[in-house]
Formats: sequence, C-alpha cells, structure tokens
Amino acid sequence: MAAPVVPKPTPLTVPFWEGCAAGELRLQYCAACQAPFFPPQIRCPKCLGADVEWAPVSGRASLYSYMIQHRPAPGFEDRVPYAVAVVELAEGPRMMTNIVGIPNTPDDLVLDMELEVSFETRADLCLPVFGPLGGAA
Repeated sequence: MAAPVVPKPTPLTVPFWEGCAAGELRLQYCAACQAPFFPPQIRCPKCLGADVEWAPVSGRASLYSYMIQHRPAPGFEDRVPYAVAVVELAEGPRMMTNIVGIPNTPDDLVLDMELEVSFETRADLCLPVFGPLGGAA
C-alpha cells in the first residue's frame, strides 16, 4: 500500500493543524467584521481586514455535496469506495473532507444530513473527517 497523501502545513495553516492534533476544529475570524472563513487567508475575504484570529468552532456541519470515488488513491486503497465531500460548517464556511462512519453510497449520503467532526491520523497529520451526528445514520 502506498503512503497516504497528506497536506503540507505552511506557516499560515499551522494553527489549523495544531487544532486538529489537539482534537478541535479551528477557523479564522475577522476581528473587524467577525466573519468566519476557511481556507486560511492573510486577510478577511469579506472586508479585507488584516486582523484575523483563530478560534475553535463547534465541529458540526451538514453535507453540502459529495462524489463517491471507486478508484483507489494513495493511502485509500483499503477504503474504496470513499466519499470526497464538501461540508458546510455550522459557522458558515465550507470545507472539503471525507465522510466516515457510514457506507459511502448514494442511499446513505443524504444532502443536508447533520454531521460532526472527528480526526484521523494519516502520516504525521491529524485530518478532520466528518460522520453522522451522534454516530447514527
């Protein structure tokens, strides 16, 4: 099995990855307009304010969109099929992730279903993944 493909942290994203390692999902917020945003940026995408801060968020989300992948990718050979999904966080921003804890089939992946974050260790990083709220489908 090939080594898992994982993102490479940058100085801008280190607080996000540190949060994941600590078991919490973190987003940036603009100090001026209070808008939460993801992915990490040096300025607020809403008001262009430069005073941005990191804060933990609820970890709750809903399924916005997904694609079921049937071809193995490095590090996912034992997971086929798997869902590459976009979730909408309760705080508003959307994030790309994987869906875990339920079969990755169209019957089980219902748009707008309530999800919650958990974390998987791959290589040297903890990655946020989402499963059904309360563990139930």
